[in-house]
Amino acid sequence: MAISNKMALLLFISSVFVSAALGELVCEELSVDVCAFSIASSGKRCLLETSENKDGKLEYQCRTSEVMVEWMSNYIETDRCINACGLDRNSVGIASDALLDPRFTASLCSPACYQKCPNIVDLYFNMAAGEGVFLPDLCERQRTNPHRAMVELLSSGAAAGPVSSAAATGVFPTADAPAPM
Repeated sequence: MAISNKMALLLFISSVFVSAALGELVCEELSVDVCAFSIASSGKRCLLETSENKDGKLEYQCRTSEVMVEWMSNYIETDRCINACGLDRNSVGIASDALLDPRFTASLCSPACYQKCPNIVDLYFNMAAGEGVFLPDLCERQRTNPHRAMVELLSSGAAAGPVSSAAATGVFPTADAPAPM
């Protein structure tokens, strides 16, 4: 096991014990190393945000978003899923722009991510739905014709445009459609 895998396992196990001992996982109490893609005990997603300290340097902070996960809580995403899905723990906020990157979509739709990382798939399923795209269809097109998948995604209206208030805050409402399990 690589050192980073051991560290991730140690962080995950310690977070489970801390959660069990304290009874809840609070985003603001998480280390920035495990914040992104985690879910608080309340069921709200954790976001990594930046702020300027008094010396003018940017600092990362873990915050609670308004995005609810109805079927999961008290969860810190694994490094295996972060890597399999082509994500970065230092991602600030949550945005659907990543769906426009064919390399990201290929990682998200890969069996290692799509079939084994339900938290991340749920997040991007809801973001895709917010853009008018059904993620299972996008992934099927990604597997069969990646270029066409991107053309169809762009034609759905998911192309970058003016920043909405949701995009500016990094808080996106959940979609009504259930994510695949």
